[in-house]
Amino acid sequence: MNEIKQNSPYAWFLAARPKTLTGAIIPVLLGSALAFSDGQFKTAPALLCALFACGMQIAANFINDLFDFQKGTDRREDRLGPQRACAEGWITPGAMKVGIGCALLLSCLAGLTLLFTVWGQLPHGGWELVVLGVVCILFAFLYTTLLSYRGWGDVLVLVFFGFVPVCGTYYVQAYTLNMDVVVLSLVSGLAIDTLLMVNNYRDREQDAVSGKCTLVVRYGKKFGENMYLALGIAAVLLCFWFVYTGKLTPLEFIWAPCVYLYMHALTWRKMIQIGSGKKLNSILGETSRNMLFLGLLLAVALN
Repeated sequence: MNEIKQNSPYAWFLAARPKTLTGAIIPVLLGSALAFSDGQFKTAPALLCALFACGMQIAANFINDLFDFQKGTDRREDRLGPQRACAEGWITPGAMKVGIGCALLLSCLAGLTLLFTVWGQLPHGGWELVVLGVVCILFAFLYTTLLSYRGWGDVLVLVFFGFVPVCGTYYVQAYTLNMDVVVLSLVSGLAIDTLLMVNNYRDREQDAVSGKCTLVVRYGKKFGENMYLALGIAAVLLCFWFVYTGKLTPLEFIWAPCVYLYMHALTWRKMIQIGSGKKLNSILGETSRNMLFLGLLLAVALN
């Protein structure tokens, strides 16, 4: 990677960590799939929600990169995770601050366009979306700089990769919420939290040294292994709700959530066999793939 030119387009591409955008797109996909199933799907709001979610994810990645660099916790010699753009010298800290501003501006523009698109059709005129957008921006900073160090990461994933994007995406298309979208939000949040869990499992020793008190640091290696498996199982069990309501047939439940659970269990076995070290990066990749499969299969099955 030494040939990467500082502040070049390719350097920014790497800093944005495009593989993490899976976690931003899946909730929007699921919320839109449920809206389509209910006959409420609208293309423009769905696309604007996806743009807002991706912009916020990229901004959060930039903030995390810059904050880790400033704290000095991203030491090259003991890093197991993905390379950081600031630490590698690909992006200067000053340029990264500009990048954060641009990513947030992109998200705000998408949000304002969305607000204009649905203004007057929402129960409260759309002001709730303004509040929600401000909260998303606020927690993009708080998560990286404070809350992830206090063990709140998993709760925030359930909120900002579950309830906020899934309910928000459905709400701007159907102009209402129901129990189906609440359950689907939990499915999304739990599945995406598997990615954070394996990330924290991999980094547990370095996190302990740097004072980052994740659940895996607090409760240990075995807890991380059991929680990783349990999150996937819980996500699948919640899908029984859609069999109960008639959104999924028993056959669709087998080839959608159950296929994901099989893949998740295989990845879990590999994770506990590896245990520690850089080889766990492959588990991150498999977990991201499994999440994407669940999102795609469930979106198809709901329709």
